[in-house]
Amino acid sequence: MKRSIPVRWHDYRRSVLKTAWLLALVAFILPNTLSAGERSSILVMGDSLSAAYNIEREAGWVTLLAERLGDDVEVINASISGETTSGGAQRFPKLLRQHSPTMVLLELGGNDGLRGLSPQQMRANLAQMIEQSQAAGAEVLLLGIDIPPNYGQAYRDAFKGVFTELADTYDVPLVPFLLEDIALNDSLMQDDDIHPTAEAQPIILDNVWPKLAPMLKANGTDVARVGQE
Repeated sequence: MKRSIPVRWHDYRRSVLKTAWLLALVAFILPNTLSAGERSSILVMGDSLSAAYNIEREAGWVTLLAERLGDDVEVINASISGETTSGGAQRFPKLLRQHSPTMVLLELGGNDGLRGLSPQQMRANLAQMIEQSQAAGAEVLLLGIDIPPNYGQAYRDAFKGVFTELADTYDVPLVPFLLEDIALNDSLMQDDDIHPTAEAQPIILDNVWPKLAPMLKANGTDVARVGQE
C-alpha cells in the first residue's frame, strides 16, 4: 500500500493564492479586450433631410457616410420624413437604449420651423435629447437648419438662435446650416424647394464631415484613412 504524501500548508496556501491571482488577472483583462474590439456607432436622429426623401435611400448622405466609414463605425439611421422635435423626443429614449450609440447626430427642427411651431418648445425638445445622450455617454453633433425668410425675420432669428444657444449651453459641436451651398442652388433642390436632390447628398456629407471627423478621431477611428480631415 502506497503511503500518501502530506501536503504542506504553506504550499497549499501558495497554490490557492496563485490561482486566485490568475483568475483576477483574467477577469481584468478579458472585459477590456472585448471593449477594445467593439465598434463605435453613430445614431442619426433626423427628418426627411436625413431620410433621403424622394430619392433612393442608397443615395442619401447618411448612407454615403456609412459607406465612407465602412466596417470601422456602425451607422444607424433613425430618421423619419416629417419628424418634428416633439416626435423625435418621444422616440429617442428607446432608440438610445436599443443602440447605445457612441455618437448622436441630431438633425431635427426643420419641420418645427416650417409649421411655425414654438422655438422655445423646439429648444426644450432638443435639449432633452442632448441631455439624455450625454447622460448615456454619447457625444452629440448638432446639425442646424434654416427656414425661408417669408416666415418673418423675428421668427427666423429665434429659430436659428436655438441651435447656436444649445451648442454653447451644452458644449456640443454645431454644423450651422446643413444645406450650405445647396439651398439657394436650384439645380441641387427638388421641385418643392425644401428637399435636396441626390446630387446634393455628397455636399451635405461634406458639410457634416469637418465637425464629425474630430469626434470620430477621438473615438479611435482613423479618419485620415476613411476620409479627408
